[in-house]
Amino acid sequence: MLRRPATVLPALAAAALLACSAAGAASTGATGATDATLRIGSKRFTESYILGELLAQTAAAQARVEHRQGLGNTAIVLAALKSGSIDVYPEYTGTISLEILKHAQPATLEQMQRELAAQGLGVAIPLGFNNTYALAVRGEAGSPRKLSELAAQRDLRYGLSHEFIGRADGWPGLARQYGIGAAPRGLDHGIAYEALAQKQVDVIDIYSTDAKISQYGLRVLEDDRSYFPRYEAVLLYRLDAARRFPAAWKALRALEGRISATDMIAMNAAAELHGQPFAAIARDWLRRHPVSAPASISADDASRAVAAPAGGAPASVPTLWRRLFADDFWPQTRQHIVLVALSVAMASAVGIPLGILAAYRPRLRQPVMAAAGILQTIPSLALLAMLIPLLGTIGTMPALCALFVYALLPIIRNTCTGISGVPQGLKQAAEALGLRSMQRLKEIELPLAAPVILAGVKTAAVMSVGTATIAAFIGAGGYGERITTGLALNDNTLMLAGALPAAVLALLTQGLFEWMERGFKASAAARAPARLRA
Repeated sequence: MLRRPATVLPALAAAALLACSAAGAASTGATGATDATLRIGSKRFTESYILGELLAQTAAAQARVEHRQGLGNTAIVLAALKSGSIDVYPEYTGTISLEILKHAQPATLEQMQRELAAQGLGVAIPLGFNNTYALAVRGEAGSPRKLSELAAQRDLRYGLSHEFIGRADGWPGLARQYGIGAAPRGLDHGIAYEALAQKQVDVIDIYSTDAKISQYGLRVLEDDRSYFPRYEAVLLYRLDAARRFPAAWKALRALEGRISATDMIAMNAAAELHGQPFAAIARDWLRRHPVSAPASISADDASRAVAAPAGGAPASVPTLWRRLFADDFWPQTRQHIVLVALSVAMASAVGIPLGILAAYRPRLRQPVMAAAGILQTIPSLALLAMLIPLLGTIGTMPALCALFVYALLPIIRNTCTGISGVPQGLKQAAEALGLRSMQRLKEIELPLAAPVILAGVKTAAVMSVGTATIAAFIGAGGYGERITTGLALNDNTLMLAGALPAAVLALLTQGLFEWMERGFKASAAARAPARLRA
């Protein structure tokens, strides 16, 4: 192995890529056209979670259904749809026309259907409400009332969602149309209302069906130049899904035109203001709106639904203890541990040989370290978005590959440092005894370097425990599910219920490795001289 470094490095890198690709292909095959499970996706905000649950529960009587919720922004969930990892998800006509199909002006539903068909996708089943973008300010005296008034108020601070800042139909076009020269600050949609209420920002982007508009007493600015298009809620789906699940698709069609804006505001309020679970909200709406019922509720019913959860009296907010040890605790713990253990094992299998190679061949040291360092600088969400189409799946495999990439650098660096730090006298003694390179590595250098190598693996493992929370963005589970849901709902208790177990797991991981390090250090000093005497 050590005699031909020029061929080992590419071979190891290729082996790692082939392993991820093969696993991704296997996972894609598992979700291919022969799979009998209808997979429904949703984005990472309250309304999408609820709509995803409505679709899942509606179709569940006709097919086996899986809801892969909170998959991130449009780019990630669309990549999952195109790869076949999901079959359908709730989307909005404005997003499809302007963001996905890149039209300069809103397109008709028929035009979108024709263009999407070329990609194997379709758009259908308008759900009945328009959830357009808008900007809002605090409802104070002297606050602007129209978007055209913003340009003159240069001291306003803008806190906008990252997706809105980057969308062609979002901030860039809005700023041009209204002549606004401010530089916005990126905020997660779930915490923007609180930031506005605490006067950390002055203007935020909202959805017109947000339940918190009235709760925080906000003023929605009039779009007096008609910039924002209509965002009718529809289903974006794979054409083969409608053919594979005809009964389920017929059931979903029964939702067409049945969800009014007041319905949607009421359901968002039940989640965001009263802490009801998404599944319970969807179940209650379906119970109160059977197929034969009218498409919408009355204004009086709507106002009562906004004022209280969809089940009647306001639900009590669960305590942190109940949130910590809810029914999903052990499944998420198992998912988190599996992600960390497998990714660190993969990184060790590749990183330790690369570190040995870098130690034995100094001219390769810098390129190896530089490559590992560059991989670690790739933003996590960007890496996940790239891995989904590459591997053709969402879930565990892209998450494992991302965590593998981030764990490489400390393992390679510490392995190289540990091997290089073996005293030269011991190496010379081993050579004098006639030990070959591989024998010297196995009997002398690796045992002495083991504590340093293990410290690198420990660093990688502890880092992976925290980084693994991003797995929830692509449906791989773990404690990140609680954190992402808490962000969407601005629920600090739920976020803590995800963050605290991750912190405890990181401390336990560090303690385990430190115990192992002490054992290695206790035996390493005596082992090498004993081998030399033998």
